[in-house]
Amino acid sequence: MNLANRITVSRIILTFIIIFLLLFPFDAAGINMPKLFVNESIVIDITYLIVGVLFIIASITDFLDGFIARKYNMVTDLGKMLDAIADKILVNPVLIILAAKGFVTPLVPVVIVARDSFVNTIKMIAGNKGHVVAAIKLGKLKTICLMLGISLTLFYNLPFELYNFRVADALLIVACVLSIISGIEYYNMNKKIIFSDKKEV
Repeated sequence: MNLANRITVSRIILTFIIIFLLLFPFDAAGINMPKLFVNESIVIDITYLIVGVLFIIASITDFLDGFIARKYNMVTDLGKMLDAIADKILVNPVLIILAAKGFVTPLVPVVIVARDSFVNTIKMIAGNKGHVVAAIKLGKLKTICLMLGISLTLFYNLPFELYNFRVADALLIVACVLSIISGIEYYNMNKKIIFSDKKEV
């Protein structure tokens, strides 16, 4: 368990804390979380601000663990597996919860989860045939847009909300478009492997 893998594990732990805070019924438990009022029209539940800070920290570790692993030659099969798991359980549950609470349209988590399932299937098939499917630039750009969009959503799209600029929604829509395009690109890059009967040794 090297430093890069420890950072990845810390992201997984942060993710469970984030999910707990988003799902815990504070009102039913008799806990009144403070509310903030911005411009006399925006009511902010401080829980989402706390979650937003934790989500940003977790997002930073997503890039930090990979950077450290590559720079100090700490890339391992365990690290690759943990990183893939950590990414999915950080983003997908948060999107689903935000959609259930009305912060984002349900279309966003549907597109993201469906695309991830599609790409993971391609990677699994390629892996079973002895091929490794590398990450592509569009996929990384999608992740950046997604994490920025989620972060802004958790912060009630401030300060852009004051000027009626739906930046958070725009970033999530861009992430969805990039998800579809990158999914198609993954398929086109690997379709020969998918439909091939040959298996590399």
